[in-house]
Amino acid sequence: STLHCHIATRCHRSPAHTRFHHAKTDTLPGANEPPMARASHVLHRRLALLLTGLIYYAVHAFNPYSDSNLVNYWGQNSYGAAGGDPRLWQKPLAEYCQTSDAENVIVLAFLNVFNSASRGLPRMDLSNQCDPGSVFSGTLLLHCPATGAGVKQCQSKGKAVLLSLGGAAGAYGFSNDAEATDFAHMIWNLFLGGSSATRPLDDAVLDGVDLDIEGGSSIGYPAFIAELRSLFATDTRKKYYISAAPQCPFPDSYLGVTLQKAWVDMVFVQFYNNFCGTQAFGTFSFNFEQWDNWAKTAAINKDVKIYLGVPASRTAANAGYITPEKLGDIIDALRCKYSSFGGVMMWDASQAYSN
Repeated sequence: STLHCHIATRCHRSPAHTRFHHAKTDTLPGANEPPMARASHVLHRRLALLLTGLIYYAVHAFNPYSDSNLVNYWGQNSYGAAGGDPRLWQKPLAEYCQTSDAENVIVLAFLNVFNSASRGLPRMDLSNQCDPGSVFSGTLLLHCPATGAGVKQCQSKGKAVLLSLGGAAGAYGFSNDAEATDFAHMIWNLFLGGSSATRPLDDAVLDGVDLDIEGGSSIGYPAFIAELRSLFATDTRKKYYISAAPQCPFPDSYLGVTLQKAWVDMVFVQFYNNFCGTQAFGTFSFNFEQWDNWAKTAAINKDVKIYLGVPASRTAANAGYITPEKLGDIIDALRCKYSSFGGVMMWDASQAYSN
């Protein structure tokens, strides 16, 4: 039964899917380090324990087939935007990747102006990281060497780093499939395995692209993904990923068509700011089952993983925040019941590290 699963087994998969060792409560990594460094270790451990059912401590690199991945968005300084203590505002990317603990995937947010709206090179917004005046000559595209170095640091710790396109604020979209196909080549050359004189992150090669489309129209995104995947196939040096971040009402207004027509590896469903959020767990409104059913019956990629997207603190969203203890119960229940469960997505890093 689900109750037995929660109490006795925590639904741990085979070692091929999860690679954990027992965490001792009386010894913490970094116990002899300065307070700020020690706080970072404590937070990493707390998040990892939470994700793996409050019993195990995750020490594995990103595995797309695992049911215990932790995804965190970085780039928007949500805690700072909510009026939080400036001392706890978003830190440089590298500071979140000093160890291999906790996050398995970090998503850079956002590339928020592109194609039809930008009429040229896209634009990126990383809030308090990357000087807004640091742009390539004659463009509005940021040049962020420190963030590029941070990407390499994160990847060296076994983390995948993706670029998120879209967001709640911005101007983006395609008029037709041809525009989307052309834009796939631009993204490939600017951020992935291609080459360009205007690479925002210098020679850092990201691990893929995330679509957080919350405006404009749904036109072109399946073609964009198809072309990107054809470019991925030309680079045998590494594995690339496609993710999407729809809101929980099914189907999503902007990404519904894309999810029906295109290959995605991970779906970071936003179970917050909606009636179907985590606050509705245990009621008919909470609809993870709909997403699981889509994954098993309609998704192009039959191995696609569905993630439980949650606010990382009370100020990260208008609705959907739940206590770590309650979240642990929900994680256990979802992992037990749904084989498509891939882990937890959090919005965002600044909120998580200030909570």
